[in-house]
Parts: sequence; structure tokens; C-alpha cells
Amino acid sequence: MHLTIISRIVRYLWSAPCTVVGLCLAFPALFIGGSFRVVAGIIEVAISKHGKTNALLRHIPFNAITFGHVVIAGTEADLHRLRRHELAHVRQYERWGILFFVAYAAASLWELIRGRHPYWDNCFEIEARSSENTR
Repeated sequence: MHLTIISRIVRYLWSAPCTVVGLCLAFPALFIGGSFRVVAGIIEVAISKHGKTNALLRHIPFNAITFGHVVIAGTEADLHRLRRHELAHVRQYERWGILFFVAYAAASLWELIRGRHPYWDNCFEIEARSSENTR
């Protein structure tokens, strides 16, 4: 029991610098009508409550993105739909900590050099997509 609590604290601390980046990026969403909630220890932020009709969302090149224990998505529907995928990224941040920023970028660059797609062929994205189908 105590080992589980200690392990969880260590995972949160190890990924904390990335979580701080996520909080800094998510904070402005609250001023433009966004919302947030905590689900299973992860802060989920929806940029818009009004769906994809929001003009800002048309310019954001992602449906959801994760920084440590913060998931930022366009809408609450995106948060719900992509929760398993983004949870996989949270676990990756817990394993890699601040090094995840470099590791993810390096994996994308590696795929680009190989003539492959830097997002779809990125090993971290493949892992996250595979988690979408597990229960």
C-alpha cells in the first residue's frame, strides 16, 4: 500500500516539469470560456464548450495534446473520445519525465529521416493508438 503511494508520488514528481508546461498552456483557455476537470488524477482542459464552431479551434492543429498530467483538447467531446490515447501519453511522461520532450521529437525526426510520417509512425503514437483498443 505505502509502496503504491510512494510510486505514484514519484511518477507525479518525475513528470512535474512537463505538467507545469501543460498548466501554462492550458490556463489561457479558462479566460476564453474553456473548462477543466480532474479525471483519475489528470487535469483535462477543454478549450471550448461550443464545439468545433469556435473560430479558435479551426486554427489548432490537434484534437488533444498531453503535457505531463495535463490533457488539453478542443472540446469536452474530444477529451472523452481521446481519453485512452491521451492516458497512454500521460504514462509515457511518467516513464520519461522531462526527457519525453526530447524523446518524442527525436522519434519524429527519426521517422522523417526514414521517409516515414513523423506523427503516424512515431513509436510513442503507435503505443498510444494501441492502448485505445484495450480494456
